[in-house]
Amino acid sequence: MSDANLAEGHSSPANHVGSLTQGPILRTLILFSIPTMASNILQTLGGTINTIWVGQLLGESALAATVNANLVMFVVFSTVFGFGMAATVRVGHNLGAGNLDGARRVFGAGTSFCTIFATVGSVLGWIFAERLLWLLATPESIRAEAMEYLRIIFFGIPLSTFSMMLSMSLRGAGDAKSPFYSVVVITVLTVILNPLLILGVGPFPQMGIAGSALANVLANVAGLLMLVVWIYWRNLPLRLKGREFAYLNPISPDLSYVLSKGVPMGAQTLLNSASGLIMLGLVNREGMMTTAAYGAVMQVWSYIQMPAFAVSMGVSAMVAQNVGAGNHSRSGKITMAGVGATLVMTVSLAILLLAFDTPLLSLFLGSGSEAIPIANRIQLLAIWAWILNGLMMTLMGTLRSYGVVIPPLIIMFLALYPGRLGFYELTYSTFGADALWLSFVFGSAVALALTVLLYARGSWRETHGFSGAPVPAE
Repeated sequence: MSDANLAEGHSSPANHVGSLTQGPILRTLILFSIPTMASNILQTLGGTINTIWVGQLLGESALAATVNANLVMFVVFSTVFGFGMAATVRVGHNLGAGNLDGARRVFGAGTSFCTIFATVGSVLGWIFAERLLWLLATPESIRAEAMEYLRIIFFGIPLSTFSMMLSMSLRGAGDAKSPFYSVVVITVLTVILNPLLILGVGPFPQMGIAGSALANVLANVAGLLMLVVWIYWRNLPLRLKGREFAYLNPISPDLSYVLSKGVPMGAQTLLNSASGLIMLGLVNREGMMTTAAYGAVMQVWSYIQMPAFAVSMGVSAMVAQNVGAGNHSRSGKITMAGVGATLVMTVSLAILLLAFDTPLLSLFLGSGSEAIPIANRIQLLAIWAWILNGLMMTLMGTLRSYGVVIPPLIIMFLALYPGRLGFYELTYSTFGADALWLSFVFGSAVALALTVLLYARGSWRETHGFSGAPVPAE
């Protein structure tokens, strides 16, 4: 089977490498999701270990500083995430329809555009970082550390974005293993370099909190180089050669879908990020110990989100290819399999994390820290939100693959602002700080209820469906 045949749509979509259009649905979904979940585990474990290094070696103030700095960085990074998701979906449409050349065109245009966009965002983030920390009500005692951390992290955002686009596009092409190998390299290097650069071991300079940021940047550079070498060594479907490097031109008709769908998808992420920043500002007002406790709990929450994120990415990739192939009945079965898998895994993990929360939280905060009881309370009240959120994410994965982007954006706004923040405002006088943690559950319940209503309506299938014909090259 040649690339030319695929580009002309002459081959069966089920025959290309990474095809997700045939085979047993649940088994295919689980096998595809496992590498993604393993990548999430490694990334989160690396972040957890790094947080432990910062907390144990530099103290609670440094830990609170990284919480503030990482959220600011995430806002900048998330501005391109929507475009990446749109490119991933369109890659899946093309491959499901047997149009490999079309997939490469979208991949090239989307990757170059997102990298340039991230570079601009990085520069703006550098300029306005101090202002953002002020808006977050970041305590004066940790603001200098947060700025020191941020200034180095911003340097790595463009390369991290390029790496993200490679990984997301590969998953859209049905390959979840290659991104996993890159994550292994990044995680190992981050864990090793953090204490060396924080403390100044051997030939390494003693950099304190800036050393943690530099360790992350250097590890991501190494992971990106490894992934690029791997793509060309294995001659993976999305590799570009010769004349195909012209596909990296962001001024391309192939970018139209990425822009039209990516803006609302990115807006969802920004709404969520902005809500997170607002919540952090409210947490900061409760004092440094509460901020440190919140930072530790967020590390634990990263783990409970992993199954839902992996399954939703798997559902999105599978549905996108099946949409391109015209297998709409199979898409519905994929969604239901994803909902069931998410529910079982997320509930099980929530129970385990609650059972062992104090030992886990002690890793970040230190044994006997005054912040541990606060973190226990946060965990008990808010962890249930991530079960509801996981189910919502799975349904959103299918809607995203059908090009449905405006209604989910409206749902996200209603759930986060009138929902989560409105609940906090109305109940803070009664519940105090507990209103913060309960608002997570209320907002997630609103989001899930509205998403179920949207999914059950069914009219979006007719409005946004695609035929089984190959997606034409622009």
